Amino acid sequence: MCFGRLDFRDGHTSYIGRMGLTDDDYEQLLVDWRAPAAEPFYRATAADPGDLVRRRHILTRLRKVLSVDDEVFDLAAMPAGGQGNLRGEAALLAALTEHRTGRMSDIVATIQSEQDRIIRSPLSGVLVVQGGPGTGKTVAALHRAAYLLYTHRDRLGSTGVLVVGPNRTFLHYIDQVLPSLGETGVVLATVGELVPGVEAAGDDPADVAVVKGDPRMADVIAVALRDRQRLPGGPLELKVDRVELTLAPSAVRAARTRARRARKPHNVARRVFVRELLNHLADEQARVLGESLDDDDLAEIRADLAAEPAVAAVVDELWPALTPQRLLSELFASPSLLASAGGDLTAAERALLSRSPDAPWTTADVPLLDEAAELLGEIDDPGEAARLARQREEAEIQYARDLLDELELEIPVDPTLVAERYRGGEARRSVAERAGLDRSWAFGHVIVDEAQELSPMAWRMVMRRAPGRSMTVVGDIAQTGSAAGARSWADVLEPHVPGRWRQETLSVNYRTPSEVMDLAARVLHAIDPALEPPTSVRSTGEQPRTVPVWSSLDLVEQLATEVSAELKAVGSGRLAVLVPAARLDEVHGALAEALPVAVSRASTADALDAPVAVLTAGQAKGLEFDTVLVVEPAELLAESVRGATDLYVAVTRPTQRLVLLHAEPLPPMLA
Repeated sequence: MCFGRLDFRDGHTSYIGRMGLTDDDYEQLLVDWRAPAAEPFYRATAADPGDLVRRRHILTRLRKVLSVDDEVFDLAAMPAGGQGNLRGEAALLAALTEHRTGRMSDIVATIQSEQDRIIRSPLSGVLVVQGGPGTGKTVAALHRAAYLLYTHRDRLGSTGVLVVGPNRTFLHYIDQVLPSLGETGVVLATVGELVPGVEAAGDDPADVAVVKGDPRMADVIAVALRDRQRLPGGPLELKVDRVELTLAPSAVRAARTRARRARKPHNVARRVFVRELLNHLADEQARVLGESLDDDDLAEIRADLAAEPAVAAVVDELWPALTPQRLLSELFASPSLLASAGGDLTAAERALLSRSPDAPWTTADVPLLDEAAELLGEIDDPGEAARLARQREEAEIQYARDLLDELELEIPVDPTLVAERYRGGEARRSVAERAGLDRSWAFGHVIVDEAQELSPMAWRMVMRRAPGRSMTVVGDIAQTGSAAGARSWADVLEPHVPGRWRQETLSVNYRTPSEVMDLAARVLHAIDPALEPPTSVRSTGEQPRTVPVWSSLDLVEQLATEVSAELKAVGSGRLAVLVPAARLDEVHGALAEALPVAVSRASTADALDAPVAVLTAGQAKGLEFDTVLVVEPAELLAESVRGATDLYVAVTRPTQRLVLLHAEPLPPMLA
């Protein structure tokens, strides 16, 4: 609970902890780390101590005090230039050198001044946190979420906070941080999970992802939707109750114009279109019968016409009720529909979008489905509404099943009964639960991690989740690995918040030892000579090690030997084997066979729960390990146009040791 103490010039003392505590007389015993009274613990420096005479860091394990680190703010006693940049150096370095557990822990006791400035930055506007590997971007953003929920409880308590991460493994890695700080009103999701009811099955090839992420796709979807609001090629003959009716193209055009002028989403405007057609057909029926009908008679005829299968078929052909899935699957399966809607795309780009109607959705499809959902609106169709209700019911049962699996109860519980118990009970659901099931939920604040990887279409989707534009954007342009990702923060944000975003830069590397970072700096120079690597705060005295092998056939066997040796060195820590994507299955299968207990299943949410994780560089983004073994750096470098970025990510993951295994010659930057 308590990790710090402040002694002030007036003689009073404050203790700093994970939450605030008072005694029975409401005297403050412990100050919450997020409270304004705790700021001096993170902000005071030897040059500017304020009213502090001493700051104490208390390092504990459970109820045992491991160490006490005092900083006395007496400038006369400080050596010239001895102020330094680190606060609580002993406590910080102790935290940095601990073995990794496969889960991120909070840094509430060791927040540094540059991180504290970010954490306590105002709620409004878009804050960009730019920082190199190991600078604590992610953990600072998560502590910022806890700080904002504490400081703006009245606003965020009812709207919640959304944290968008690159993959499920990453979200599993960070999911204990906010609960450890007492905050649960947060939704964690990947880009592929932001549309409820859609499950992205994987990723597209880079060239396909680039096209799907292009902002021109917004126009393609809008035109494709207008193409589904059709006019007949000639008069339509309808036989209704032995009466022959003619529906002229001019009548359909008038109904379509009236519906479009309503400026409503497609499925909502469909009501206007149907009403106008029924009015025309009722008048036409009265004319054919030669009868003079009053308003009640016409209303009865319209009701009868609405129930006629022939009329419903015509309406569905001219202005169908559409789901996002149906609109996109039919668009991508039809070269003619794509040619009509994709006028701004080249023939080659349209060919990349082609897919079978029953193909699984990918991560890059989800922003397109969200774009379509925004244009379509809810379906006003009893049959379709019933189908969607069944989908929601199935999603609720699956949610209950997942929840019960996490609870690991000793008695069997039927997930259907749990779903029924809470179905419709919005008041009983938490904000996070309700927000996670509602595509249109407006979050009070949104945090986007590894934000440099998002495509322009993904940004359109994320911005809809934050209509108030209160956001924290976390990333490193130098680590952009996606071909559809960002090349500058201005390119990303100016289209959405022109001139209304601010940037903070983290420059200190807390994770990577200087020996490893010196090597990584050479890779960074190959990406862009103008980029500056972050400065490492510590050294291990252990240089990166290379392990050459005779051939690729020997590589996997040697890898198993190296992994076994490194496992003994890391003890209870974590080890990563980072491989080119083309080798992932081969290396994982071989290591899982050689070390079945130690090796996790590749690229699953719980991949970090085992001592050894086999991942690609992209899957390892945002993660850290005691030891990292990089397999075939030259192959990793040549695998994509962003190969140097992937290599930079790979070599900056370790907190202790880096090993390079190779049969091919090392790239010049690593040789």
